[in-house]
Amino acid sequence: MSLIRSVLNDSVLIHPPGFYIIGFQTFPFITVYFIFLAFVYVVTLLFNSLVICVIAFNHSLHTPKFLAVANLAVSDVILSTSIIPGMIKIFLFKDNFVPFNLCFVQMYVYYSFVSLESFALAILAYDRLIAICFPLRQNSINTLWSMSCIVGLTSCFGLGINAFAIGIMTRLSFCGSLNVFSYFCDYAPVFRLACNDNTLQWAMATFLTFLLLGGPFTFIFLSYVSILVTVFRMKSLDSRVKALATCVEHLILVAVFYIPLITIFTVGFYLRLIDPDQRVLSLSLASCIPPCVNPIVYSLKTKEIKTRALALVRKPT
Repeated sequence: MSLIRSVLNDSVLIHPPGFYIIGFQTFPFITVYFIFLAFVYVVTLLFNSLVICVIAFNHSLHTPKFLAVANLAVSDVILSTSIIPGMIKIFLFKDNFVPFNLCFVQMYVYYSFVSLESFALAILAYDRLIAICFPLRQNSINTLWSMSCIVGLTSCFGLGINAFAIGIMTRLSFCGSLNVFSYFCDYAPVFRLACNDNTLQWAMATFLTFLLLGGPFTFIFLSYVSILVTVFRMKSLDSRVKALATCVEHLILVAVFYIPLITIFTVGFYLRLIDPDQRVLSLSLASCIPPCVNPIVYSLKTKEIKTRALALVRKPT
């Protein structure tokens, strides 16, 4: 297969027509897994779209809290759409060739919305922090305008820094193997195929892991330290229980999203103690399950959304 050559700063870059995704080679009954992922994708689209519609079409829900919830739901939909249909096409229908440019588009969308998902969970933690630690000033601190600015700025930052990270991938030459051992055009498995120096890309992968996963996770952790300090200063046991009860669902989302990803990235990517096949399976589950779980555990259990969602889907008698 011919290679496309481009010239940059008098150096020749070798860009192939595309890559071959070759994950899940040793797993038996892999077809069942992708049928399961198809079900997960349908549930993700259905429930997150329901949450978005309920919030969008009910003016009473146009508040900072529900803007943060809608932000999470939008990230869930786009993250799942960027990865699950492609996985089904590649592994269920045995069409594993991904054109060069499309590979980097998929890489950009996936990592951008993993980043925005991480930021969305931190924004929900911020909402809980203001509500519990500053209840008397909540309406003046956490306004719809301020929440819109936070959502907008974090989105621009996540999209921008990932654009830079993917942009530097085009400075690599690929003159050897084109087999990407992952479930999509993954950042690290792709830059490891390069036949020129990939130190910059490796450093960027490390930096973004700490910045886009570790940064929001640290903020969430510190937020809950502050929340716990405030809760245990409350004199009424009933008030303590009610305050903590409002945080349980969010903590479940945080655990479901961060624990698998941080474990896989640190133990698998840096320490390389996870079998490559197990890494691919674990990371694919860690990417696909949280967007499906989020609306079920958090959004649809919120009283305001639950009431309006039931009214929306209930057939008229």
